[in-house]
Amino acid sequence: MKSIKVYVDVVVSFRSDGVMLPRIITWEDGCKYEIDRVSDIRQAAAMKAGGQGDRYTVWINGMQSYLFFERNGSLDGNNIGRWFVERKIA
Repeated sequence: MKSIKVYVDVVVSFRSDGVMLPRIITWEDGCKYEIDRVSDIRQAAAMKAGGQGDRYTVWINGMQSYLFFERNGSLDGNNIGRWFVERKIA
C-alpha cells in the first residue's frame, strides 16, 4: 500500500527556548484533533510518502502517529515551512 503526503493545518505553541510544539491538527476534511503529547522530535525522512523534515512523534487519543514539519529552503517572508502527515492510498 502506497502513502502520500497530506499537508495539514497545525496550531503550534513555542517554548521559551524556541522549540515549536504542535497542539492541534486539522485534517483535510476539517476535523480537528488535539495532540495529547509530543514524545519525540528528530530530523527524519518520511519513509512511506517521501520527503524529509522534523518528525514529531505525537499522541492523539492514546494512539501514536507521526507529524512532519517540512522546512522551507528560503527563510525570507512568512513561510518557514509546512506540516504534513502520511496517508495510505489504495
